[in-house]
Amino acid sequence: MRENKHIDIDFGTLNEKQRLFFSAQNRYVAYGGARGGGKSWAARMLAAYSCFRMPGLSALIMRRKYLEVEENHILPLKAMLPEAVARYHAASRSFLFYNGSRIRMGHLNNDADINEYQGLEFDLLFIDEATQFTENEFRTLCACLRGVNRFPKRAYLTCNPGGIGHAWVKRLFITRDFNAGEDPVDYAFIPATVDDNTVLARSSPDYVRMLDLLPEDIRRAHRYGDWDALSGQYFSEFKTDVHTCAPFVIPEGWMRYRAIDYGLDMLACLWIALDYDGRAWVYREVMKPGLIVSEAAALIDRMTLPFEKIAFTIAPPDLWSTQKDTGRTMAEIFMQSGIGLVRGSAARTQGWLSVKEYLKIRCDGRPGLMVFRDLKKLTGSLPQLQHDKDNPGDCATQPHGITHITDALRYFCHQRTLYPTRCGEKEIETDRYCALMTGGGPPRAYIEL
Repeated sequence: MRENKHIDIDFGTLNEKQRLFFSAQNRYVAYGGARGGGKSWAARMLAAYSCFRMPGLSALIMRRKYLEVEENHILPLKAMLPEAVARYHAASRSFLFYNGSRIRMGHLNNDADINEYQGLEFDLLFIDEATQFTENEFRTLCACLRGVNRFPKRAYLTCNPGGIGHAWVKRLFITRDFNAGEDPVDYAFIPATVDDNTVLARSSPDYVRMLDLLPEDIRRAHRYGDWDALSGQYFSEFKTDVHTCAPFVIPEGWMRYRAIDYGLDMLACLWIALDYDGRAWVYREVMKPGLIVSEAAALIDRMTLPFEKIAFTIAPPDLWSTQKDTGRTMAEIFMQSGIGLVRGSAARTQGWLSVKEYLKIRCDGRPGLMVFRDLKKLTGSLPQLQHDKDNPGDCATQPHGITHITDALRYFCHQRTLYPTRCGEKEIETDRYCALMTGGGPPRAYIEL
């Protein structure tokens, strides 16, 4: 006869924010935003508790690296769960519960690993440190939330600001800027900092003091969950309230340039004007995928107004590479299609430093580069660029979607360009530009000398 045994499992005590995380009914629930908020613990406990209470449940816990999933989830769960309740099978990296439920542990060392999860089915998905994943990886994993059983299908994310996934996590859960087909009701964010984790704050006061002593931008992100302060941000000097402005009519006398980055995957083009002080104003942008060279040239031409006199268009040097099949270069096709090109520099580190020079505040109190604030691609991509982990002087090339428009800016900033000189006494400035440069108030004359 089988002997019945009573087994106690301590699932811990939830704080107020963790209780909200456990009770959320949205399809996608993100938790955290700062270090020390008990994110990994909450994800691990919710997965284990759900499998313990609901027979036949299937859950997946994901981290970027195997060592991370082992240290943060496998070892703690092995220590907490008696073998009579759940046994860990190393071959499948899964905890199999006595009631038929299971938790599989997953990781993605590289982009190709995502293919291993296509076709699998789970009821619950936990992505720990979600900002270390790309949006494509997130959506591919979420496609595994399916099955004909009665369990609701949900994805739980924990996150800190920063990382390659910062942009999409911020878009969906912080700024809630949804694309077509994304239902706002599906997404919920529960912010938590170390102040919400009273157990950690009491037991490890040195940890809290360590967070308080971090450099300013890192402290804002890791201590307080500020999504506008990225610890790995390459252009930490870029501030929307400093480097962007309301659109205005570009004065006729300013020099105008274009800068492009081109590939079949994406055309990115910027229109940039230089004023009489050499300050650059980015006033138009376009990004569009899937265009052959002649189509890209036609789009650039259509978006350039008839009266605009473009000094020249700066392009990446690889456009001058001879194509094996035709013996021609893409630069030739651009120029035959009416877009004259100047070859830009391939120097990445020096190019990014040139961008930093333009972003620097000048002696008049304003930066050397201003961007019209309705240019969402550039103003959204520039602050997302991260330092390359192997070459801190360079920008990371992932996520790839934000690199096209910023590369176009790099080509411009590193190019030798001329700005106009004042000649004659023709007033060229609009009232809006006067107000912009003087901080408001009555417009002052801005006269060509």
